[in-house]
Amino acid sequence: MKRKLFFPFLIAIFCTAFFSFVEKEDPLRKTYAQTITAADLKMRLSIIASDSFEGRETAKKGQHMTAEYIARQFMSFGIPPLPGTEPLDNPIPNYYQDVPLLQLTPGNGTVSANEKKYSFGNDFYYTPGISDTKLDATQIVFAGYGIQDSLYKDYDGIDVKGKLEMIVADEPLDKKGNSIITHKKDLSAWSTNRRKKTNEAKSHGAIALFVIVPDYQKRFNDYKDYIEKPTLDLYEPNLSKKKSDNIPVLYISKQMADELLLAGNQKQTIDKIVARISKKKTPIHLEFPLSLEINILRDSKILHSENVLGYIEGTDLKNELVIVTAHMDHLGIDSSKTGDKIFNGADDDGSGTVSVIEMAQAFAQAKKEGHGPRRSMLFMCVTGEEKGLLGSRYYTDNPIFPLANTVVDLNIDMIGRIDDAHKTDSEYVYVIGSDKLSSELKTINETEDATYCGLKLDYRFDVPNEPNNFYQRSDHYNFAKNNVPIAFFFNGVHADYHQVSDEVSKIDFPLMEKRARLVFYDAWEIANRDQRLVVDKK
Repeated sequence: MKRKLFFPFLIAIFCTAFFSFVEKEDPLRKTYAQTITAADLKMRLSIIASDSFEGRETAKKGQHMTAEYIARQFMSFGIPPLPGTEPLDNPIPNYYQDVPLLQLTPGNGTVSANEKKYSFGNDFYYTPGISDTKLDATQIVFAGYGIQDSLYKDYDGIDVKGKLEMIVADEPLDKKGNSIITHKKDLSAWSTNRRKKTNEAKSHGAIALFVIVPDYQKRFNDYKDYIEKPTLDLYEPNLSKKKSDNIPVLYISKQMADELLLAGNQKQTIDKIVARISKKKTPIHLEFPLSLEINILRDSKILHSENVLGYIEGTDLKNELVIVTAHMDHLGIDSSKTGDKIFNGADDDGSGTVSVIEMAQAFAQAKKEGHGPRRSMLFMCVTGEEKGLLGSRYYTDNPIFPLANTVVDLNIDMIGRIDDAHKTDSEYVYVIGSDKLSSELKTINETEDATYCGLKLDYRFDVPNEPNNFYQRSDHYNFAKNNVPIAFFFNGVHADYHQVSDEVSKIDFPLMEKRARLVFYDAWEIANRDQRLVVDKK
């Protein structure tokens, strides 16, 4: 009798547990999540990551084409234009936030010493990060290689504060070609990290740094495309004239250095000084008066780009906003290459862009069918991420909707590939920053994943002092800086990262579908829950 009663009792418990588990799934959100399909993702990505979109470089033809494509998709879903805005001069209503940019092109500038003028390219060059500079110097200190290390100390016994410092590139070598610092052919960080010497000179108070490049013409030719590459920043009046915290660094030819030494009544040449250092294995310093003027003025041009915004108004909690972001821009065309020159950026970040489009379609369909979100949704494809998170920074500096009302930013940047760490464990996604500002967001993401997706959530990049610093390297960071909780979804870097080989053919679309659906489930849950996400961390 007991046994007969026992088995029905077990069956009842099992059925209760099973159906309770099933009831945790929301059939409504699952229905709309399933509209995000591998086939649709592939169809859209095959368009924006094709050669005709020219690599989607910020403020260039392909990026504008991408913006128009996204806007047309939003319009086709029935998402209205941004509230309170007027159409721009284009054939579609306004889904754009104009992002004004300042392009600065290197190439102009002179250095004058004793009435002789030295010019960019012929005698010196600078890297794109320099600021426009007008500077007078009256004292030059030759500080050897500019190294201050436990094994080699160029700064001992000299004072460069308020003076122009001149150093030799790389590091001292002995007669066998071994580094005096490492005692091997391998060079130290003083050679491999160009900022190290600059930071050292700045910390000692130098007002500018001349780096003597022994093989000047070869290095200039090898890096010409990088040296002369224009830089972009958000446009602000007088942005190009703003003072930088960095000191100006100019890379000069050996001939220019010898002429400066001669003008300062120094009878030694750079070759002789380097030979003496190599022989003695100790630093050599010189200081001499010389009237010298540096004048760096880059060519400037105002350009325009755009963020594309698809806004779906919520119901009873419509004043609160959930944002989903991805960057539509990539690296454009490398004209110096032969063969394939177009950086199509299928994974970076075409994968995120088309996922945002698919999610916008799912939420728009839900609203059309009477199941719209309680909180408002903003699906935003931003520009200028590759140029320094410019589009997201412009939005957070000039928000269309108050940041105080913004509940979360779910940011997608590369979700179409598998990295080397997961070759045998591909059902994963890296999640970064989900618990930085809100103790609830990480739990929500884990719950949605366990209920609907079953991905492995990998947090290896979500630790303090993580050397790759991915937390600060995509658009979510501009929201986090403004105290908006974020979660960043990422598949990790791979051999095709920032290469012309980042192609649609290498995307794992079924896996991408699963990752995109996870972000959708998070957005649905956060948009419809009773309580706003708590912000309980700084």
